[in-house]
This record gives sequence, structure tokens and C-alpha cells, in this order.
Amino acid sequence: MLVAEKSIRKVIKGRGMPLPGDDIDTDRIIPARYLKCVTFDELGKFAFYDERYDEKGNKKDHPFNDERYHGAGILIVNKNFGCGSSREHAPQSLMRSGIRAIIGESFAEIFLGNCTVLGIPAVTMETGAVSELMDIIEKEPETVLTVNLDKKIVETDLPGGKNSKIFKIGVTDSAREVFLNGTWDTTSALLSGKKEIESKARSLPYLNHFLT
Repeated sequence: MLVAEKSIRKVIKGRGMPLPGDDIDTDRIIPARYLKCVTFDELGKFAFYDERYDEKGNKKDHPFNDERYHGAGILIVNKNFGCGSSREHAPQSLMRSGIRAIIGESFAEIFLGNCTVLGIPAVTMETGAVSELMDIIEKEPETVLTVNLDKKIVETDLPGGKNSKIFKIGVTDSAREVFLNGTWDTTSALLSGKKEIESKARSLPYLNHFLT
């Protein structure tokens, strides 16, 4: 099966954004009132909205509002991230706000699955390693992180040519496989079999001028 090169997720590079706190649920990630959207297109600007803005729309202290992390693509979180309801809107809002990978101590199972089918690797590290990585990013926000799913590591590229650090990551075998071969993107996988689909459709009476 052919897949688009852009669907392969072997290495993800970007600056990091620490978001400390355990048990950050999907209602905090995307408030329930935004679930009524017709499409996901505009959800990015509503990620963590109630924690980022007060009742008058004034900005509050939050990593997503911190100019130091503007343009960051890799979110660093703690335990049980994405718990609560199973709303797909949560990873959709993160993806559309620019997040391309998430590093954390642990993830809620359904949230993890939703991230995978959207092409967002959500990988785990030990508690001490997550804390150390958060400290690095807070002190050096320009640090570039490289999430290597093939080698199962995260590497830091510190400004000024400082020594980098390498952290081991955990990722399920099934998720790693679909990221490395690009088959997380089920739409692309389906379209790659266009000839087989058309052939099967021609063999089905109810799709081929079925007469009673």
C-alpha cells in the first residue's frame, strides 16, 4: 500500500512548551461550549480558552499565552493528560493550535488513541525526565526538541551549541508502527487503494445498476 510521504512520522522537530499539572482533562483543553462547531477548523484558537482568558477576554498567565513559547510545536505535560470525556475536539484543538507531538508522564487511553489517528505522537517519559525537560525549556525556550520515533528518544538542541541531552521515550508498538509507515492516516490509506475500491464497486450489484 502506498502512503503519502507527508504521512510518515519518523522524526518531529520543534520548540517545546511546558504545561505542568496532573489530570488535565479534555474539558480544560477545549471547553464544552465549543463542541457544537460544524468543523474543527477554528478550534485551535479555543484551546485552553477558559484558562487563558478571563470573562472580559483579557489574557491570563498561561503557557499558551506566553510569548516565549510562541510557535512551539511540542507540548510537555505530566500525568494522566487528556482524561475526562472522550471528545476528539481536544486533540483537534491542540493540533490546530500548532502542536505536532506531546511528551508526558502518562495519557488517558482514549485521548492517546485520538491523538494517534490524527497523526500526533503522544510519547511517555519517566517523571524525573519530564521534570528535567520542563526545566530545560523554561530556562532556554529556544531549545529545539527532536522526537525520534524510530530510535525512541527525545534529543535537546540547546542554544549556543551547549551540550544536548538525550531522553528515552515510551511509545506503544502499534502507534509507533503506524507513525513510521504513515498508515495512521486512514483517509490517505483508503485513497491509495482507489483501483481496488473501484474494482470491488463494479462487482457489487447494488452499486452497479442492480435490477430487480
